[in-house]
Formats: sequence, C-alpha cells, structure tokens
Amino acid sequence: MSEKEYIILVGGGGHCHAVIDVIETEGKYQILGIVDNLEKESILGYPILGSDDDLGQLAKKCNNFMITVGQVSSAAVRVKLYEKIKSIGGVFPVVISPFAHVARTAIIGEGSVIMHNALVNTNAIVGQNNIINTGAIVEHDTKIGNNNHISTNSVLNGNCIVNNEVFLGSGTVVVQGKKICSKVTIGAASLVTKDINLVGLFYGIPVKGK
Repeated sequence: MSEKEYIILVGGGGHCHAVIDVIETEGKYQILGIVDNLEKESILGYPILGSDDDLGQLAKKCNNFMITVGQVSSAAVRVKLYEKIKSIGGVFPVVISPFAHVARTAIIGEGSVIMHNALVNTNAIVGQNNIINTGAIVEHDTKIGNNNHISTNSVLNGNCIVNNEVFLGSGTVVVQGKKICSKVTIGAASLVTKDINLVGLFYGIPVKGK
C-alpha cells in the first residue's frame, strides 16, 4: 500500500474543522498541518505550521494545498490565497467526501471541496476553489465558476449558471435555468426565481436586492 501524499490546509476556522473531517474520511491525503495566524499550537491534533508569510517555505516541503478559509460576505481572502499559492508552485487537489455523489460526467476544478452528502449531478461543471457544502445539490448541466460557496442544503436546479465569487446561503433554492452574475451574496433560505444580473446582497422568497 503506497503512502498518502501530504496536504497543507490554509485557514483554521470552522470551515477548516469540517474539511479536516472530509479529508480524514476520504483517506487520500495526510494532513501535514495548518497555516493560520491563530495563537494556537494545533487544531484538532494537527500542528500550526506558520502564517501566510510562511507559505513560500512550506511549499518547498509540500506542494499540495487546500484553502480552508470560510467564505460568506466576500471571496476576496480565498481568491488572494489561491493566487499566492499558485504563484509559488502550489497544487490544489480536489477533495470529495466518500459520502457525496459526483456523477461520472461531472467536472470538478482544482481546489474545490465536495462535502459530506452533497450531490453533483450529470454534466455539471464546478470550477476552481469552490466549496460545495454539506448536503448541497448541484443538479444536471449546471455550471459553477470559480471561488464560490454553495452552502449547506442549498439547491441549484438543472441548467443554472453561477459565475464567480458567489455565496449561496444555506437552504436557498435556485429555480432551473437561472443565472447569477459574479460577486453576489444570497441570504439563507431564499428562493431565486429570476436571473440576478447585479452585484449585491439578495434575500427573501422570492429574492429581492438590498
């Protein structure tokens, strides 16, 4: 049996805790440690390896990274970290929970994580550095760009298009075939029945802009 490859997690908050469980359950990678500015020695038994300033040195020891900073109001931190790690030669594996289902014809981009009990259905495309969170559904032929967070138990029905840096709140439903432009935040338990073509915060049943 071959040894597992090491991976470094970047960000030590709550999302990191959940991703640790997915990585441990998947069993493909061994977590070397966590990059964070927290004044702690370890998180869930894994050592703090340093701060963002140490990424260059750490990449010489391990080139597999997963960004585990959460994303709600803005994707800016995740985007900045992704670009920095790419610039130093870092590699972003795809992490998929064994309790998720990803269809044979679905495509998952680098650095994306598919959490427990999520579904990515036939011909769906998920771009780079995305969070498809616990219980989320990405239905057939839906296309998701880069740096998005599709939250817990949210539903993107078939043929939807989500561009970049979008946050879809927990329990939100997007009706089939709708489009969401980049840099949109949608509040929890909302219903998207029309295309969203403006940057901003939207929420409600159906959603309205703030």
